[in-house]
Amino acid sequence: MTLKAIIKHFLFISVFCSTSVSISAQAESMPSPPEIAAKAWVLMSYESGQVIASENEQALLAPASLTKIMTTYVVGKELNAGHIAADDKVIISENAWGQKFPGSSKMFLNVGDEVSVDDLNRGVIISSGNDATVALAEHVAGHQPAFIEMMNRTAEKLGMDNTYFANPHGLDSEDQHTTAYDMALLTRALIQDLPDIYPFFKEKSFTFQKIKQGNRNALLWDTSLNVDGVKTGYTKKAGYSLVSSAEQNGQRLIAVVMGTESVNTRRIESKKLLTWGFRFFQDITPQFSSKELSTLKVWYGSPSAIAIEVADGGTITVPRRQRKNIEHRIFYNNELEAPVEKGTQVGKVEWYLNDELLTEQPILAAESASKAPWYKSMIDVVWRPIGQWFTEQDWEPK
Repeated sequence: MTLKAIIKHFLFISVFCSTSVSISAQAESMPSPPEIAAKAWVLMSYESGQVIASENEQALLAPASLTKIMTTYVVGKELNAGHIAADDKVIISENAWGQKFPGSSKMFLNVGDEVSVDDLNRGVIISSGNDATVALAEHVAGHQPAFIEMMNRTAEKLGMDNTYFANPHGLDSEDQHTTAYDMALLTRALIQDLPDIYPFFKEKSFTFQKIKQGNRNALLWDTSLNVDGVKTGYTKKAGYSLVSSAEQNGQRLIAVVMGTESVNTRRIESKKLLTWGFRFFQDITPQFSSKELSTLKVWYGSPSAIAIEVADGGTITVPRRQRKNIEHRIFYNNELEAPVEKGTQVGKVEWYLNDELLTEQPILAAESASKAPWYKSMIDVVWRPIGQWFTEQDWEPK
């Protein structure tokens, strides 16, 4: 082997930074998911954000009252930001009048009523009040179109790439659509970002103006599961849908079933998914060696190397009793140039089970690096072309 070949081989090993762990030949097969009677469904791990199983997860469907999860999320973020307050009194306009929504769920608001944001939130979450969603939209944004813009901007920010909202309540609209996957994504963000609001979703009833209404999520009464949310939905176009979440032994799952044939079916199919998920899957946080997740070179940067970390704390979801049979490969972007902002994706970890890709996680910059003064980056100007001559290995973030 020539000297150049030896040096090139050394640089490939040290710069490309790819690692793996062998898997057992005795690995068990993945447990098959149950048959689910729905147009689309998703089971997601809350902790890792990993889709455990799904069918038609990207199919465009009418969201019905699942839309109210986004309405609640936008309102909750505005509460957290201090732009509105829970005890704000909202004067009910004619647009939010309960009689504007005949034959659909409502809080029974009357024009001129003064209702707190806190009560309106419960009216949306527990009573599924279409009138309450309009009242909150007008209070937050002044008028519904502006609030709908906020909903769609939020959807884009959360990565809900196949969702478009045309109203805050979910009544059928030709332009309005979402997917089972996007609803799971939104629900995960809701639970993470709104710990003060999320407990409303497990309340079984809400009374307003002496009218008591029960939560339509029947799983809240199921003693075999610790379900604490989230939202039901129904229109003629959408069918019967349910987003549910439960926690068991420190593990939380999110189930989405959309387009079932009845109230009973959405309950049964959701329970089936959650029970199967808890039975066969677990969240784990694998430990990496210091060599695997050490600092990463930043060309022309100050500092010249930055700390890195795996997104979502490095948690992955795997079949139970399969922890020892998981392999991983780590890839870094070796052409990273300053400036680099904290949180920038600089690599990825691929996780495999039985040679099949299980999931992949972004590796993020744990700190920022600014552009170094020219006199401090001169060594990089000299050495970077030499390194590129020996190896062209580079990973580009997706």
